[in-house]
Amino acid sequence: MNNIVAIVGRPNVGKSTLFNRLTETREAIVDPISGVTRDRKYGNVHWTGRDFTVIDTGGYITNSDDSFEGEIRHQVAISIEEAQVIIFMLDVQTGITDLDLEIAEILRRSGKQVFVVSNKVDTSDKELGSSEFYGLGLSEIVYSISANNGYGTGEMLDALLDALPPEPDFTESKLPRIAVVGRPNVGKSTFINTLLGEDRNIVSDIAGTTRDSVHSTYKAFGMEMEIIDTAGLRKRAKIDDQLEYYSAIRTIKAIDQSDVCLLLLEAPEGVNKQDLAIFYQIVESYRGVVILANKWDLVEKDDKTHNAFLERIKERIEPFTDVPIIFTSNITKQRVLQALETAVEVYDARKLKISTSQLNNFLLPIISDYPPPATKGKYIQIKYITQIASQVPTFAFFCNLPQYIKEPYKRFLENKIRQHYKLSGVPIRLFFRKK
Repeated sequence: MNNIVAIVGRPNVGKSTLFNRLTETREAIVDPISGVTRDRKYGNVHWTGRDFTVIDTGGYITNSDDSFEGEIRHQVAISIEEAQVIIFMLDVQTGITDLDLEIAEILRRSGKQVFVVSNKVDTSDKELGSSEFYGLGLSEIVYSISANNGYGTGEMLDALLDALPPEPDFTESKLPRIAVVGRPNVGKSTFINTLLGEDRNIVSDIAGTTRDSVHSTYKAFGMEMEIIDTAGLRKRAKIDDQLEYYSAIRTIKAIDQSDVCLLLLEAPEGVNKQDLAIFYQIVESYRGVVILANKWDLVEKDDKTHNAFLERIKERIEPFTDVPIIFTSNITKQRVLQALETAVEVYDARKLKISTSQLNNFLLPIISDYPPPATKGKYIQIKYITQIASQVPTFAFFCNLPQYIKEPYKRFLENKIRQHYKLSGVPIRLFFRKK
């Protein structure tokens, strides 16, 4: 399970800019107007062989005219509670403010390890201004960085990895770990209760406060596996946003603990933004995925309904559309067992090992018939392919000009591997290296 690091601070100190740099994305909106980040953003950070999840929180404010102020404070508090380490961002240009002091007191009471980070130190001559932040008494070291240009972030990340607890080792379990994930009220607990044949998990319309995933062992029909449920939270007609946030945090943890995720959607509603966020979290974590369009019994159907729904879902999850999609119903128990059988198939595919000779015998003729397009008058020659040891199928292509291979050709090769080796639902990785 990935550790969680939360970035907290008052508005406009550069939290979203740091998030974008650490995750190597532009997921978080960056704007000089304070209070732009209201929703949390979650991202994966990979640094020197280790991974962790980072949360970009909304700027902590008090006594403002912003109607979202209370929710932002709640979500910052939850981030602090759930994270293993806190990055407390400050602005070297403005120094310590009353709001910084208020946040520092909250962090002091939390008992969590805090990294005090002085941002907007664009050059070494500005580091002297960071010394003021030692007065907060939260850390023996103040890290001077520039989230904008990357100055000092490498040193901070090295220290951050040393501070994070070791990642839990789940390898002692020989059973496949299947996580049932999805937004609140799509039927996750009912789905598991149907499988187990008992009310192992509470099913209610009242929002709960259970924060840990529920693990159950399933053994029937020749299958044995560990089921991870994240449905301790149920959705009310009007749910508090901070409770939705607990659900999101639990979902991230369950994904990281799993081998394969069963992502439940509400078939009558189709795929919404929250469903997509969970789907991309699964893919970016390199876990196997099976999509279950649940509550299929509530959909009015004709002979075209099934295919229309299938195409609609695939359009929404592009470009990774090679995913098993199963239409289920907890009420009629329709295809519930098939969902588990498919999850086991994805689990087995995820462990696929292909010999180098098999890979080259299969791929090199295809590459010869359909070579990479020439770039700047230079021809690219792929000479050799091998599989690299990894948690998911990972392949290295050795060639003369790896930097000129474009995304469309990479997807072409990925699709060929997927089709031939039946890797539906399994994220795979391709690396191109100079021979």
